[in-house]
Amino acid sequence: MAVTRMRRMHRMTRRHRWLRRDVVMVVAFGLVVGTAAGQPGSQDEGDDELVRVLVDRLDLDQYKATIKGLTEFGDRRQGTTRNRDAVDWIESRLQAVGCTNTERIAYTFDPASRPQGARRGGGTRPPLNPTDSTPTGAAVGRNGSGPGGSSIFGYRRRTGVVRDPLAQPDETLRALNLEEPTNGERSEVFCTKVGTTHPDEMYIIGAHMDGHGFGQAANDDGSGTAIVMELARIFSASDVQTARSIRFALWNNEETGLNGSTAYVEQRRERQGLEDPPGSGRYPEPQWLGMIQHDMMLFDHGAPGPDGVVSRDQRPEADVNIEFQSNSDFVVESRDLAFLFKSANDAFATDYPATVGPHMTNTDSTPFMNVTPSISLRENERGMHIGAGWDPHWHQPTDLYTTFTDDDFRLGLNAAQTTLAAIAQLVDATIPER
Repeated sequence: MAVTRMRRMHRMTRRHRWLRRDVVMVVAFGLVVGTAAGQPGSQDEGDDELVRVLVDRLDLDQYKATIKGLTEFGDRRQGTTRNRDAVDWIESRLQAVGCTNTERIAYTFDPASRPQGARRGGGTRPPLNPTDSTPTGAAVGRNGSGPGGSSIFGYRRRTGVVRDPLAQPDETLRALNLEEPTNGERSEVFCTKVGTTHPDEMYIIGAHMDGHGFGQAANDDGSGTAIVMELARIFSASDVQTARSIRFALWNNEETGLNGSTAYVEQRRERQGLEDPPGSGRYPEPQWLGMIQHDMMLFDHGAPGPDGVVSRDQRPEADVNIEFQSNSDFVVESRDLAFLFKSANDAFATDYPATVGPHMTNTDSTPFMNVTPSISLRENERGMHIGAGWDPHWHQPTDLYTTFTDDDFRLGLNAAQTTLAAIAQLVDATIPER
């Protein structure tokens, strides 16, 4: 199996040397760095031109409109009517932009109930102020240890999930989000751009559409869902062809423990590459070449200060974080894939750079990471930044469309540019009429 993986990645990187112009080979968390030069020529220039045409079809206003459409369903908490309505809306939008072969994954979510306010692992979180999401009854200090505490990570603020509907001051939104989830059947939707010459191979582009916190889940994860939907729109255009297939998947139940993406892996991993029916040329589950997740894409305002307050403005150093998991079975291939995406960002993103890190965690690429090369794109590092309170709107009533500025939305758009540019080359996208 290891030889097969190595051959596959070799074929991929040989076909797309241009993406490796700025590839760095990282050893032991980036202590040794080298650069591979690309090969200039008319083919590289032609590839660049085609990718730029596709990237130019991304539009900030369209991206914002897709996020805004998602927020009409409130926080889209799993197990509720608003969640089911949002899944239906996503499917209708995918079909409207030409990704008409939509399918559903069905699974059952039936967890044991937990006491109100209980945390996984025991204990309860302190309530948060509904106005600014700062902790009540808890000092904010270095590494969360109180004033004067020491940490190399700087100041932190406690995080948690708002469970009190009264924390949402907007009465209309509060009423929309009031229904509590019930156990039972769940569904999630995906559609596929079928490859013309290699329909039996595909990349999976994903994001989770559910949220919670009595807001609108605009950032977590309307921002990632909108990226997937916008890429489905562009790749499904009638003038675009791809040699390999692309699946656009909108997971459910991420917030409850990656249940939707886990159900997908459990149900479909053994079906990879099987022609059904035999001789038909149809592959319901093409071989997975890689999985790319998008989760929280808008907010990179820096660390909280000593008072626990995060800046209102996007920081000048804002970037797209591309993560792979250093202890996964496909760590080498995932690392290479991450740096391919960084090279795509270097070449085609318009506003924000990308960085690569080895700690992919708590997102829907995790169930895939020991089956296929897997990476995630985020606004911040999950473990070091998001978990330390760098995004004060995470799981809060303030995760609203109106909370974010165009500087924030452009960060999400740059993540879309990054993924589109990389995937266009990996699937050998063409516009035959050009």
